[in-house]
Amino acid sequence: MLQVENTLFTIVMLLYFAAMILYFLFIAVKREGLSKAAVLLQGAGLILHTAALVCRGIGAGRLPLTNQYEFATAFAWGLCLVSLIFVVRFSFPVLGAFAAPVIFLIIGYAAMQSREVHELMPALRSNWLGFHVSTAIIAYGGFGVSFVLGIIFLLRDRMTAGGFLDRHIPDKEKLDSISYRSVSLGLLFLTFTILTGAIWAERAWGSYWSWDPKETWSLVTWIVYAAYLHLRLRRGWQGRAAAIFAVIGFICVMFTYVGVNTFLPGVHSYA
Repeated sequence: MLQVENTLFTIVMLLYFAAMILYFLFIAVKREGLSKAAVLLQGAGLILHTAALVCRGIGAGRLPLTNQYEFATAFAWGLCLVSLIFVVRFSFPVLGAFAAPVIFLIIGYAAMQSREVHELMPALRSNWLGFHVSTAIIAYGGFGVSFVLGIIFLLRDRMTAGGFLDRHIPDKEKLDSISYRSVSLGLLFLTFTILTGAIWAERAWGSYWSWDPKETWSLVTWIVYAAYLHLRLRRGWQGRAAAIFAVIGFICVMFTYVGVNTFLPGVHSYA
């Protein structure tokens, strides 16, 4: 099954790359059919990506969510899923054009990690693993979409000068509203991630919170996005400032995932 997973993983990378190129061509040559083809390729990639994760789980005999490679590929899967939902829901292929490179970079990062299957350390042998990591994947996917929407918001005036993209990029008010929804989705699932992680930590190490670097930066990320929602709901904070906040928030997400593992090792160093 692991060999099948490796083959599927390679195909998925190619499909995501092809989808990214088609999205770019859609913007460059202004042909509607290219965006539809890109969405279909992204959907096909998502299906095969799901199959690859299932094969990995069967081959490893556990949930495939316990090391850098597994979480990175699952992270890319989550971002692909959430972005595809938003692309289809809002008929917004330009979102796919901006999300596709991020997805490809994350799965490319996964490809550079070791794919060896190791026996689970005692702390990971828990039913809380699935709840904790799966909620993190959806949270990161939601935040990734809000990041992409923030970039689109900041570049919208320059991108729509020619007229074609005006039909494919919502106005700033709509962009802001969609970004709010994606941040809300991400914060909800990040809250579940932190709560399930605290319960799991108490079972594994006897303490709900130990100020481990990843715990600390997850809390920092939660505070950033909670501040975003607070300022929006209480102070009417919208527009450019909110878009910048969404971009900064995703930088915190990426540091929580990559930076902490690289520079601040702790009890989460395995993931």
